[in-house]
Amino acid sequence: MKYFSTRDLSRQFPVTLKDAAFMGLAPDGGLFMPEYIPRADLDTVRHLAERSYSDLAFYLASLFFSGDVPSEKLERMIRRSYDFDCPLVNLEPGLSVLELFHGPTFAFKDFGARFMGGMLGLLYDGESSLIVLTATSGDTGSAVASGFHNVPGIKVVVLYPEGKVSPIQEAQMTTLGGNIHPVCVRGNFDDCQALAKSVFNDVEFRSRVNVTSANSINVLRWIPQSFYYFYAWAHYSASTGEDTPDIVVPSGNFGNITAGMLAWKMGLPVRRFVAACNANDVIPEYLSTGKYRPRPSVRTVANAMDVGAPSNFERLMYLFDNDFDSLKADLAGYSYSDNQIKTAIAEIYARHSYLSDPHSAAGWLAAKATEARGFYLSTAHPAKFAGVIEDAFRENPVLAGGLGANDVVKFPDALLEASKREKSFVTMDNDLGELEQFIYKL
Repeated sequence: MKYFSTRDLSRQFPVTLKDAAFMGLAPDGGLFMPEYIPRADLDTVRHLAERSYSDLAFYLASLFFSGDVPSEKLERMIRRSYDFDCPLVNLEPGLSVLELFHGPTFAFKDFGARFMGGMLGLLYDGESSLIVLTATSGDTGSAVASGFHNVPGIKVVVLYPEGKVSPIQEAQMTTLGGNIHPVCVRGNFDDCQALAKSVFNDVEFRSRVNVTSANSINVLRWIPQSFYYFYAWAHYSASTGEDTPDIVVPSGNFGNITAGMLAWKMGLPVRRFVAACNANDVIPEYLSTGKYRPRPSVRTVANAMDVGAPSNFERLMYLFDNDFDSLKADLAGYSYSDNQIKTAIAEIYARHSYLSDPHSAAGWLAAKATEARGFYLSTAHPAKFAGVIEDAFRENPVLAGGLGANDVVKFPDALLEASKREKSFVTMDNDLGELEQFIYKL
């Protein structure tokens, strides 16, 4: 399988998987895409989904990567990476929730980050060290730090915005040590993302330093996120007898929902996709007006979606041949305020005794607004946002039944342990030269 930039429309510059993965961003500034999208056999999907997530993931990964790494090594890596499940939980008739927070950092980013860490380990030739640079608005940093911790030959630099991630998220990415190097940037997520892109676009610097991205712009982070859509579909179909669900996805950088659309292009039956956003409503506005207006992000209670210039917009449009009408026919977008999200957290608990993090609550709101029949994605463990849940219950005591977050939030031991460890990070200004000097000295 070869890979092309989204901007290489004439397909003149194919690269290998290793080159695409190690570059992260294409030299022309585009995002890499596979030369073709393989078709999945749905009968095989159903059968393997009944066995285990790792069985299904190995089959789907083989459609893309069997020619690049030995099959036995790929299978061994996948079984080691996916030693956790992603259950589909029925919430009410016609609507289920896909829980993607049962991995080691309790967020959906574990699915892509652990796969990418394992694959880079297989592709790494041992000739020179590789710097993995990633920007995070919350959960990406902790997942990447965990997924790449102690991978030989790889050093990780995580950029996160000062004061704009939760204490637990910060603890998860700043307490591992070893080959993980967290950088607290004085700015917002868009500043972090722009810094990372500037590094990738600095040809002279990259001629001296081998650096790649672990954000969803990297194909090895992005492609494996398509696998759990097949898994959820198989279980939804088996339990309901319905084959074409609506799928609602909490969305910020749009890598997750674009991975779902990759699954759809691979043959996954879907009636429509719905993007659930917070106040950062660039894509919902685009779908409504036809005008794409990236802008500085605003801080919200659903901080992992605080993105004002979604990186995967280019990949999203590529999948639809840059046809706005075609995209709008298959994708709806909704945005919600902090107050709406917090009210939803309390309302979901009042109706279903089900605790939701703020991102997943936005998904539930969009599912209700569209009368979706299918499932929505729950992207993070609620304990990671206990403070938001506490506010939600306090501000909506009737809906919450008079309970406080401490009455219902159960903290996994791993989160409690992370919060007690000593943090170690570097703080710097939004300055490309300072960042490149830091990376160069690693």
